[in-house]
Amino acid sequence: MENKEEISNDEKLENNELQIKQQEIDELTDRYKRILAEFENHKKRSQKEREGLYNSILGDIVEVILPILDNLENASKVETSDENYKKGVELVLKQFQDVLKSKGVEEIKAIGETFDPELHEAVSSIQDDSKGEKEIVQEYRKGYKIGTKVVRHSMVVVAN
Repeated sequence: MENKEEISNDEKLENNELQIKQQEIDELTDRYKRILAEFENHKKRSQKEREGLYNSILGDIVEVILPILDNLENASKVETSDENYKKGVELVLKQFQDVLKSKGVEEIKAIGETFDPELHEAVSSIQDDSKGEKEIVQEYRKGYKIGTKVVRHSMVVVAN
């Protein structure tokens, strides 16, 4: 009898130890899953912050050089008898625009569009029955954006 009792007690002890070990494994597994989820969230958050910082820095740089682009556009429109000079200015302008485009900088469409205060800055308005309400009829200065972030608003004249 004692042998059976000892075996039974030993089995109970082993089962109890197994349950304790299984509980520890479950707790460690749960902790591992939580830490992994936190790490994944941290990676996503860090990536988002890096992209935001990149776009912010790029926006600051682009904002500073946009007046140069404006001057190049104005220079390309000037009439000159030196065609090679004109072609050179146009090539530099095209190269400048291509570089900005490759970095995600887009021109904001204005003329013919409906005025949007998020994208456009109205500097004047006119009455013209042939135009739609809040239709942009003239653009004084081009606007640019990177993704959804406006770097510089378009300066426009709005009808009606």
